[in-house]
Amino acid sequence: SDDCLSIQFGVEPTSYTRFSIARQMDGDNSHVEMKLSADDEEGGEVGRPEHLHASMPPPRRIGKNLCFLLIAAVLLLLIGFLIGYLSYRGRMQKAGRCLDGSGKCEMTPTTSYLMDDDETEEEEVPGPPVFYWPAVRDLFSKKLSAGHLQDNLRQRATKDSFEAGQSEDESIASYIHDQFTSFLLDEVWNDEHYIKLQAKGSNNTVSILQDGKEEILESPDAYVAYSKSGSVVGKPVYVNYGRKADFQKIEKPGVSLNNTVIIFRAGKITLAEKVTNAQEAGAVGALMYLDPSDYENTETLVPFGHAHLGTGDPFTPGFPSFNHTQFPPVESSGLPRIAVQTISSKAVGKLFSKMHGEECILEWKGGVVGCKVMLNSTSKMTVKLSVNNVMVDRKILNIFGAIKGSEEPDRYVVIGAQRDSWGPGAAKAGVGTAMLLELARVISDMVKNEGYKPRRSIIFASWSAGEYGAVGATEWLEGYSATLHAKVFTYINLDAAVLGFNHVKISASPLLYTLLERTMKGVKDPAKNSETLYDRVGSDWVKTVVPLGLDNAAFPFLAYSGIPVVSFGFYNKDKEYPFLGTTQDTVENLKMTDNFYGLMRAAAEVAGHIALRLTHDHELFLDFERYSDELLAFQEKFLPYSRDVEALGLTLNWLFFARGDFQRATDALRRDIANSDRENKIVRRALNDRIMKVEYDFLSPYLSPKDAPFRHIFFGKGSHTLQSLLENLRLLRTSRDSMDVNMLKEQLALTTWTIKGAANALVGDIWDTDNEF
Repeated sequence: SDDCLSIQFGVEPTSYTRFSIARQMDGDNSHVEMKLSADDEEGGEVGRPEHLHASMPPPRRIGKNLCFLLIAAVLLLLIGFLIGYLSYRGRMQKAGRCLDGSGKCEMTPTTSYLMDDDETEEEEVPGPPVFYWPAVRDLFSKKLSAGHLQDNLRQRATKDSFEAGQSEDESIASYIHDQFTSFLLDEVWNDEHYIKLQAKGSNNTVSILQDGKEEILESPDAYVAYSKSGSVVGKPVYVNYGRKADFQKIEKPGVSLNNTVIIFRAGKITLAEKVTNAQEAGAVGALMYLDPSDYENTETLVPFGHAHLGTGDPFTPGFPSFNHTQFPPVESSGLPRIAVQTISSKAVGKLFSKMHGEECILEWKGGVVGCKVMLNSTSKMTVKLSVNNVMVDRKILNIFGAIKGSEEPDRYVVIGAQRDSWGPGAAKAGVGTAMLLELARVISDMVKNEGYKPRRSIIFASWSAGEYGAVGATEWLEGYSATLHAKVFTYINLDAAVLGFNHVKISASPLLYTLLERTMKGVKDPAKNSETLYDRVGSDWVKTVVPLGLDNAAFPFLAYSGIPVVSFGFYNKDKEYPFLGTTQDTVENLKMTDNFYGLMRAAAEVAGHIALRLTHDHELFLDFERYSDELLAFQEKFLPYSRDVEALGLTLNWLFFARGDFQRATDALRRDIANSDRENKIVRRALNDRIMKVEYDFLSPYLSPKDAPFRHIFFGKGSHTLQSLLENLRLLRTSRDSMDVNMLKEQLALTTWTIKGAANALVGDIWDTDNEF
């Protein structure tokens, strides 16, 4: 061929042309690099004549003709190959769209979440009508009905209680099952669990013992589940909200809280956390009340609650309460060992009036007159607390309905709401259940009657025993823990979505921040119809995100199972909804909230948009790069303690290097997504699986789920968390003598390798990972 070229173009064949095709990994496109070189980089082969043409015979005309024919034949073959390849590729893509066996080559359009909703450029595909995201969003919003939400909420209007496992709870469970069936959901089923609950026995009482006489202060109808039963006596001590910081304020030399009965007001942290703090301080009992300064018009109201520092059935920790389970004789370490009861603020006022001693500091004074911290040293007055709760076995039902995805039915988003309540539970459970039913109705209508096909499945879940600490939801997670983290990619919590109207309340995994922001930009603010919810929260809304607590049913999904979660609603930041968890949590009281049904519809619209978007796009709308920012924020908090750590012969560098590895892993995944063929289902599924595992990979693999169920290093509970590590580092400055250096070493090592493991998992295949920093 060199001879042919030289004959044809009259050049010397002293060198050849080398073509190398190199893919540019820094961008989206490939380029072809043409490299000219001599045979040996020096100018010719060894021993080859320097002027080869001098020894060649003169070209002949017949040689020229042969070269023309040869070049023409090669060009024709190349053109034919290209035509055949393009035809074959087109047939294969079309066949890929028809793999469902229906014969209808429909493929719902896609988009990247990095593009704005109204700027998506999507491929036109032959087949039935396709649904671009703006059309899906508008169709859903059009069908969502405030009237239906109102009708659903009426189910709570005529009953006084929906206690878990009792007749009213089972009745509404049956109603929800029937509704799911009438909506023509693809699957409807029940999940049974047999659990131990604590119910109220004979009357619980709170008494004052003084001068040899017992005066009953109150005998409330409400009770605290999982309290220690029996009678205890101790001197009363008031500790504000019962936070650790509050206990630290009353710690003085010579002051002991051993054998006391601690009094605290509701709010700021959960009742279970308050009880744990009191127990650690040495108390024998605890009383909680609703302070009028936080909860208006509640002077005589007594709230229900539970004192288990955890979620799920505390008598089967870490494993499910199925009927066939052989229950071992174990119980959760989060069960209290002290007596606990709730009382009214009126009763607390009477108690304060009989306490002679130290007055409350200004910031501890609430709406109860005569606030006292503790008795003077000469007072003999004590408080007697008698708790007569009893353990009972109950069967509870979780109700499920599913709309199956057309492409990945084994990947699903779960939308859930608590169903049970000790009182009427309009705000606690009624709003969420009403929203759940309406979302199921509307989305099913879109699928069955409008031809829309979600790519992935949507599961609607109604939980029981939520009042006892998300028992129904946690038992489901424990029962299917081996599979759920690999199949469920988001949980949307609907509980207590409307508790006020002034502010938006958001609790969420960082993976969902970007989607939440995009969603709020597309939902109108019910207070100002001309503006959106995003206009209300502002561009710095992430700073107002409320950390998930044990009282939120989304918590076990995130901290136990490693599933991204979101909880969205409305509340008044400075004023609690006064009737939550009481017998006055009625529909009538809830409707006094300004524009109540408009707020309820807006919260349902946000939940629906999130669920639909997550099941619509090719690429999962989970912003995995957000955790790089979260890790960087912690690194900045750790950095000031570098020299303190080095003084112990340790270093924070390995932890910082692991964060850098995670950052590089997110960059690599973003490049893989940008360079992938979105029409290739196998490649797309593999990439989405890497995305949806990000949350799970932040569960510490070095802990037993039975002993430390909430293993998430960002949102869990225990010494393995980043927050716990930060608190230990602070001790290096404030109380080095109490610092456990071995514990710090273990925290640094396990946290580093948890982050490094998350980075390796994000990279993908094992040959792309290493154990170097």
